[in-house]
Amino acid sequence: MTVPSITAIHSRENPFVKDLRRLAQDTTAYRKQGRVWLEGDHLCRAAVERGVRAAVAVFSESFWPLVQQEFGSSAIKIVVLADSLFADVSGLESPARMGFVMDLPAPPAVQPGAATLVLDRVQDAGNVGSILRSASAFGFSQVLAIKGSAALWSPKVVRAGMGAHFALHLVEGLDAQDLEMLQVPLLVTHVHGGAQLHQAVLPWPCAWVMGHEGQGVSSELEGMASQRIRIAQPGGEESLNVAAAAAICLHASAAAR
Repeated sequence: MTVPSITAIHSRENPFVKDLRRLAQDTTAYRKQGRVWLEGDHLCRAAVERGVRAAVAVFSESFWPLVQQEFGSSAIKIVVLADSLFADVSGLESPARMGFVMDLPAPPAVQPGAATLVLDRVQDAGNVGSILRSASAFGFSQVLAIKGSAALWSPKVVRAGMGAHFALHLVEGLDAQDLEMLQVPLLVTHVHGGAQLHQAVLPWPCAWVMGHEGQGVSSELEGMASQRIRIAQPGGEESLNVAAAAAICLHASAAAR
């Protein structure tokens, strides 16, 4: 493995620092730059465990000597930032002391037969990241995001996913018609109609659709579904948070395999 080059930076006006600040703080900058920012040692370790070698590993000046042995060969290039500069770049209230810049994976094709989770305009980044974690945990290998969903590789979604991105086949920017290429049954959640989840016969593999936080699943996708499913709520709440509903439904599918 090639020994990475090491560069120390102390200027806020450095071009790399400017690009890094945009990656860390702008939701869709990754699409323009073709790179993704992973901030924090937990995310970086998750990437390494999945065989990812970063394009650039970035460390605060005081932290680099502490982790040089662990992360010294984790990237093609290493950049060490002055502590105050790293804090300025960070998108976190309590800045981490390291991060990876990784190349954005090439846009993949939809896998027709994969166990799939569909995001239908789910907009909250925390919800999306949590759903990705549940998908990975319960054996769903593909996540398809309909246009209007939160950007899958945005910094907040990546942080909330806590490493799940590296276990999943992610496709975003789709139209409802793109789901017609799926060769697995489409299941939609519904508050008032359909079979009770605990009584339903769940197919495997399948594609679960999780809808917009306020509007639910679109009528177009509901019309494409082979089953409508509702989650029993004996406590009387009108609806569940979409990330909670996703975890319940995906776990039910995994348990029924």
